Amino acid sequence: MTGERPPTRHVVVMGVSGAGKTTVARGIAELTGLRFAEADEFHSAANVAQMRAGIPLDDGQRWPWLRALAGWMADRHAEGVSTILTCSALKRSYRDVLRQGPPEVEFVHLDGAAELIRDRLGRRVGHYMPASLLDSQRAILEHLEPDESGIVLEVAASPDDLVVAAVDGLGLARQAPVGGR
Repeated sequence: MTGERPPTRHVVVMGVSGAGKTTVARGIAELTGLRFAEADEFHSAANVAQMRAGIPLDDGQRWPWLRALAGWMADRHAEGVSTILTCSALKRSYRDVLRQGPPEVEFVHLDGAAELIRDRLGRRVGHYMPASLLDSQRAILEHLEPDESGIVLEVAASPDDLVVAAVDGLGLARQAPVGGR
């Protein structure tokens, strides 16, 4: 044994607000053991207040946030820890910043009909992102390009099905069940 650590994996579950990023990413983390982080928790108080007021962020407000996310993944990579991160990552340029962290980042794009996502946002409780910002997010969304590592999943599927599809689609290793179950 040479003492080398196994390679790390870094996955970003992306999409517009209400697509189910947190639910799916937490499910992937539970199934695989990847360390989970919620990108919303990296926003400044000023960014949160602005979004809560229904005002979209501009790119100048997003760059420091995206760099912090890339740094978090890079730090985990240096520790030999694989990660799963939620982040809207709506534009190619945003994903490019995220890719400046660890050596490789893979994406799971949760995509679906605006009506379904708008309905989910209308039923969501306790989140600062108002449904009124969905249209602005959909307007700037740039889908994954062929040279970007990742998969696209339809949000109409159940959360459990999305988790399994993401794990299988990316070839992520499942962790052994606790207690031999």
